[in-house]
Amino acid sequence: MSRSPQPGPGITPQLPLTLRYPPDQRFDSFVAAPEAALAQLRLLAENPGADWLYLAGAAKTGKTHLALALCAAAEQAGRRAVYLPMVAAVGRTHEALEALEGNDVVALDGLEAAAGMREDEVALFDFHNRARSAGLNVLYTARGLPDEIGLTLPDLRSRLSQCARVVLPALDDEGRREVLRDRAQRRGLILEEAAIDWLLIRTDRDLGNLIGILEILDRESLAAQRRVTVPFLRSVLEAR
Repeated sequence: MSRSPQPGPGITPQLPLTLRYPPDQRFDSFVAAPEAALAQLRLLAENPGADWLYLAGAAKTGKTHLALALCAAAEQAGRRAVYLPMVAAVGRTHEALEALEGNDVVALDGLEAAAGMREDEVALFDFHNRARSAGLNVLYTARGLPDEIGLTLPDLRSRLSQCARVVLPALDDEGRREVLRDRAQRRGLILEEAAIDWLLIRTDRDLGNLIGILEILDRESLAAQRRVTVPFLRSVLEAR
């Protein structure tokens, strides 16, 4: 798929397909989703008029993964979808959101970035109303529920509270293991269980950090033509 046309001044560009939909970020690769959450997201991706969703969870619980997976599933179903990280739109949210209209599915990731910014909150409120009238399907994500993220516009909190809610739990160590196994398998990387144990004991267990280490190991093991054992893992990390 070709890149989207260049936007006008002050408008947030639509990210290219390869960045919006990384192959690791799909519904079937998400670990420990709450019961029925993936079914709700699939409905939102594929069916006009599906319930809008508000996805809450702490950092590194998979909100961006699911927002990108939603857009990938929507385009797979022949619908027009777009993803916007709200941190990229702060200060020009009105223009950024106007540029998204005309799509069928919109994912707005990280609403807390706009909290406390009156013009941005008003732009979100206006977008919400226009999108409802136009029949768009919308996913919001944030690090907390509408009353917990510092929004100052009561009407916006009220609108967001009308969405169906999904709260993502933090992964435990077994969940982290499953993510690492899945990502390694998808890359064709041979990652020994002892290496996973070592990572969880000796490194920061933040999932983003673990995935970053896995990407480094993937490159280094390919270059060295070696499987990821504990000695190889230690040598790679000590050389960083």
